[in-house]
Amino acid sequence: SMQCFPSLVLALSSLLGALALLQLSLYLRAPSRYGKHEERPCRARGRGLPARCAWFLQELPSFLVPALLLALRSPPRLEPLGCRLLCCLFCWHYFYRTFIYPFFTRGRPFPLQLLFFGTLFCIYNGFLQGYYLIYCAEYPNNWCTDIRFTSGLLLFLLGMGINIHSDLLLRQLRKPGEVTYKIPQGGLFTYVSGANYFGEIVEWFGFAIATWSLPAFAFAFFTLCCIGPRAYHHHRYYLKTFTDYPKSRKALIPFVF
Repeated sequence: SMQCFPSLVLALSSLLGALALLQLSLYLRAPSRYGKHEERPCRARGRGLPARCAWFLQELPSFLVPALLLALRSPPRLEPLGCRLLCCLFCWHYFYRTFIYPFFTRGRPFPLQLLFFGTLFCIYNGFLQGYYLIYCAEYPNNWCTDIRFTSGLLLFLLGMGINIHSDLLLRQLRKPGEVTYKIPQGGLFTYVSGANYFGEIVEWFGFAIATWSLPAFAFAFFTLCCIGPRAYHHHRYYLKTFTDYPKSRKALIPFVF
């Protein structure tokens, strides 16, 4: 059975923070070339995988790796209740992203290179978060009533709700078989162009507060640096493409940015 090595947790969390800064430097000025920012449809180049298949394969390790770590732990170390709930929150998100979201998405084919790196990241982060919670985390028995846990849980649930609702609104913009882009309407899209990204960022910062751990904060920071710039580029795309795009909308944070 595995043991907890705090130095490993520190090293992996620090590397995740460094990867976040690398993401920010790479994609702050120019967006990652997929979806609406793809210069040429990857179907024509023969290097894309159908969106449903790609999302399923990419997100699956984030669900399976913690589940495998839990299975390898003997006896299970998911006490107290707070620790058990935190691990379930992480797996709950990725259950949705793996087994529900991909089968409703109507996106364009996904570039294989991005799929490869996305899958590697999900293996890496799934291991880091799962390893910490299952083998290293120490929480008092009353952690479920701690203000950090309760406020973080509320933020997590709020963010996940915004994320799922925004995904639903985006799907409704397209009829089956369509790959054209339209102006998102309703929900938080009334205020920001990247409502789905805003929801996910809120979700993982909520998880970090509830977990109160370096790995979770490193992951929340990575999420901000990874999809924050993408929301900004989406915003610029909409303003450039649609002359009637609402000028009052912000890119990511309502009333601010």
